[in-house]
Amino acid sequence: MSELSRRHFLSATAVGLGGLAASASGSSSVSASQAEAMVTKRRQRFAVSTYSFWQFQHESYRDIEKCIDIAGELGFDGVEILHRQMTSEDNGYLQQLKKRAFINGLDLCGFSTHQGFLNPDPAVRQKNVDHTIHCIEMAYALGIPTLRVNTGTWGTSKDFDDLMANKGIEPVREGCTEEQGFQWVNEGLTACLPTAEKCGVLLGLENHWGLGRTSAGVMKVVNEIKSPWLQVTMDTGNFLENSIPQLEELAPHAVLVQAKTYFGGGRWYTLDIDYPKVAQILAANHYKGYVSLEFEGNAEPREGVEKSLAMLKDAFNA
Repeated sequence: MSELSRRHFLSATAVGLGGLAASASGSSSVSASQAEAMVTKRRQRFAVSTYSFWQFQHESYRDIEKCIDIAGELGFDGVEILHRQMTSEDNGYLQQLKKRAFINGLDLCGFSTHQGFLNPDPAVRQKNVDHTIHCIEMAYALGIPTLRVNTGTWGTSKDFDDLMANKGIEPVREGCTEEQGFQWVNEGLTACLPTAEKCGVLLGLENHWGLGRTSAGVMKVVNEIKSPWLQVTMDTGNFLENSIPQLEELAPHAVLVQAKTYFGGGRWYTLDIDYPKVAQILAANHYKGYVSLEFEGNAEPREGVEKSLAMLKDAFNA
């Protein structure tokens, strides 16, 4: 369809919708421009994290290129790469991943990384700053526009299973305070921002345990740093209580949404997430970015991912 024909079609359709609305309501409350916006509304785009397949345990899905191929076959729009799943950091490998995504018609839309700033040792915190800057530069090389960052945890849990058994709650490290922790997180992330701006990579602080276990903790960091290059990665499955009000607090600042699903039962827990409600929250905040699936169930990964995509499409199209 030529641009002229397209404009004529949209204009005629918009006028028609405006007329229908006026006829139904007895007034002309819906303008032609509003009706045209309804016609041209962008559909929700869905990505899948490579973590959804690998889950740190399924070696047959460790290969990120294989995950990208499956994402293309299943009908996703994008892929989020888990840094710890990568088998190399060489530039040739990064470019191969970029090419694989392009051939499959997919965006590389997110880079999920780990760092921790909740440590009294300045050398440890600097090591995490250096690591995060390196990840930002890799995201730039991959053409990925946003990087997931964390506050880190206090390290007082025996392991991750223990942390999950305690619903993400852990004691503050002996001799430290939460206020010190927030200061260390702020200093660490602030040190990464010049590189983020230079590379055009948005940092998204995730509600991911530690001081980011609550929306209040996430927003305390974001509001205190006050940088357009630090926003929020919103994970629907990391609030184990009062999830809806906390998601509502994060939604205005979200640059990427990670959507947890649990077909086959969750590995650590199973949440009954109201995705039609999540879709409403995002729409109310004019969110136009990706919803990236993080499948965390015990079903066979490809099967669970495919079911999850169908469920998310139904919820967001409701």
